Order: sequence, then structure tokens, then C-alpha cells
Amino acid sequence: MKKSILITLIVFSILFNTNIWAQVPPPPPPDHGSTGNQNGGNAPIGSGLLILIGLGVGYGGKKFYDIKNKKAEK
Repeated sequence: MKKSILITLIVFSILFNTNIWAQVPPPPPPDHGSTGNQNGGNAPIGSGLLILIGLGVGYGGKKFYDIKNKKAEK
């Protein structure tokens, strides 16, 4: 009985404590939106995307090679 009450209290405290610490977001800069939205920075994602795809292909190739060799040993 005590264990179920303790678990219930823990669950409710985890679910409802995020609303207590929420804050109002800061106001936008004064010139924001006067002549249109301001552009953000230009982060290059092309080279990082190619590296990520290359690593994924390499990992998939290694897994395929390992599975193929494992079947050949049997």
C-alpha cells in the first residue's frame, strides 16, 4: 500500500513539475518584423550531411559483410 502511494506521488510530481518552472519568452528585438523577418545565420549542412550519409553507408556495408561471412562459416 505504501509503495503504491509513493509511486503515485512520484509520477504526479514528475508530470506536473514542468509547469511550475515555465517562464514567459523574452520579447523580440525592436526592429523585428518592421520590414519583414530578419534572416538567420547560414549554417553549412551540405558537407556534414555527406559525411553522415557516408558513415551510414560504411556501417551498413560492414554489417552486411559481417553477416555474409557469418553465414559462410556455417
